[in-house]
Amino acid sequence: MSWFFAALAAQFALGSSVVLDKLLLKKSYRNPAGYTFWIGIIGFSAIALIPFGFTLTTAPIILGLFTGVIFVLALLFLYFALSGGEASNTIPLIGALSSIITLVWGYLLLHLGLDLLEFFSFALLIIGGICLAITEPKNVRRKVILFAALSSILFGLSNVLTKATFLEANFITAFVWIKIGAGLTALSFLIIPSVRKMILRPEQRDEFRNRWGYIANRILAGAGSILMYVAFSLGAPALVAATANLQYAFIFLGGWLILKERFRGWTFTLKIASLFFISLGVISLGTLDYLKAHAPAPNRPIAWGVTFSQKFSALMGFDWKENYNAILDDLGAKRLRVGAYWDLIEPQQGQFDFADLDYQMDRANETGAKVVLAIGRKVPRWPECHTPPWAQEFPISNFSAEGGSAPGGQFSNKAQNEALLTYMKTVIERYRNHPALLYWQVENEPFLPFGICPPFDVEFFEKEVALLKSLDTEHPLLVTDSGELSLWFRAAKRGDVFGTTMYRRVENRYFGNIDYNLPPEFFRLKEAFSRFMAKKPDQKYLVIELGAEPWLHHQLYETDIQDQLAVFDLPFFKDTIRYANETGFDEYYLWGAEWWYWMKEKHNMPEFWDYAKSVISATP
Repeated sequence: MSWFFAALAAQFALGSSVVLDKLLLKKSYRNPAGYTFWIGIIGFSAIALIPFGFTLTTAPIILGLFTGVIFVLALLFLYFALSGGEASNTIPLIGALSSIITLVWGYLLLHLGLDLLEFFSFALLIIGGICLAITEPKNVRRKVILFAALSSILFGLSNVLTKATFLEANFITAFVWIKIGAGLTALSFLIIPSVRKMILRPEQRDEFRNRWGYIANRILAGAGSILMYVAFSLGAPALVAATANLQYAFIFLGGWLILKERFRGWTFTLKIASLFFISLGVISLGTLDYLKAHAPAPNRPIAWGVTFSQKFSALMGFDWKENYNAILDDLGAKRLRVGAYWDLIEPQQGQFDFADLDYQMDRANETGAKVVLAIGRKVPRWPECHTPPWAQEFPISNFSAEGGSAPGGQFSNKAQNEALLTYMKTVIERYRNHPALLYWQVENEPFLPFGICPPFDVEFFEKEVALLKSLDTEHPLLVTDSGELSLWFRAAKRGDVFGTTMYRRVENRYFGNIDYNLPPEFFRLKEAFSRFMAKKPDQKYLVIELGAEPWLHHQLYETDIQDQLAVFDLPFFKDTIRYANETGFDEYYLWGAEWWYWMKEKHNMPEFWDYAKSVISATP
């Protein structure tokens, strides 16, 4: 069973029970201590579960008993708070506070935290609870807040201790010990004479007037309680606790229909706002739960490849052909992405030199490797746009609205664009029948403003795409976009295959190292959204650029080796591969092959190269 659905059902039962609790406390049973006593005593009924899997182990005994003690004390203060405030205010107040405190206790005692998307969902639920809490009438606010604060602190501790108990024993064993602890705590109330009298000889003659309603409500609450324990055994304590705010929907309706509580003006607005935030939080949690329940198989077949740049390899001080051959022959890469650099292939207008690109394509074919060939003005490696000098020197008169409008009211260079299309046509016609060709890539992350490039012109980009598709109908078109900074669907709907980047740590000149602490589910959720928006449910998605080298403000060959290792060391490399695997794609192209080779050959540090080799060797 999913913790989310267990919690959802539990909150339905508990929310309904709270409304009935409020009804009984106001009209029949005004004794919070006595009410808590009987709830604790009912806990002894858990003994009936002993034949169904209970094991007599010492580890959970003390922890379970202590958890039961804390739970009953939290419950006592809850009923004191409930007897002094509206049901629709009191529970959300305690729900919001106890959820936050559960998060704190969980971190302190069990080192449990939340990832970014979980925290987002958690925050929405808390905001909803706070919106309700601040609607409490002023004349009872201090009293309710006092009891609510005490209850929240104890509930938060109880939630975390409950999780800890389930970590020590099976569900039946942990549940029985917690309930025995609650029952023993309730019995201890009888030690205090005044409390004993309130429980056994109440002064109010009508306290048990609704005895059967009370019993039925306890059965309902008991069912909700068991489901909550199931949720705690399966999920993160803070998230389970935060779902207490789900009770609002039931309390709001129950308070309005049964208890005749009325809300107007600002109070009504806040309650509606809280419903919005809580609903959004529930949807978010449900989505996360679905994604985690459908996590990709860790041992699924994955194709691992690399990006290679002859320009970057040369800048690192190598004969780029030696570097390239090592990638093919030693590293064993069977998937490659290479760039068709305009400035290298057409150094003078109309004069083409394909020797280097021919070498890369032919050597790939010799080793059985397949190539993603990136063409256009903007292709991998700095400065991103590799326009030849002659094309940059077209006179200003060649700037025309006919070249296509660009953001900010600027215009593309018409003559340069025409020259680029001519160049692309020549490249496409040369390699469209090459046996090593797997995909074409037109431009690199065209929708991301990055690098030393002219403003992006979407109209001209579509001309590039149309040109490719008119010349080669056999090979798919790959369009790429930023993994963290873009929405993907604009790129996805223009290509046959979509490729995302994936970087986990980058350097910023102002803020230093920035880690993208995004959960793996972020990429699967984004993929689902992009497929929906692009209206291409069956489109192939892959990671075209998985950051596997240091991202620094300066070029790697310009920076100290220790500065590089401070950003990207071998443990981080291994964790990057683990993280990428969990995102669920089945094809990845690593970014950093030139750097691994540089570390091995120039700095006698072959571990990056060797680890990459072990990863790539797993490609089916």
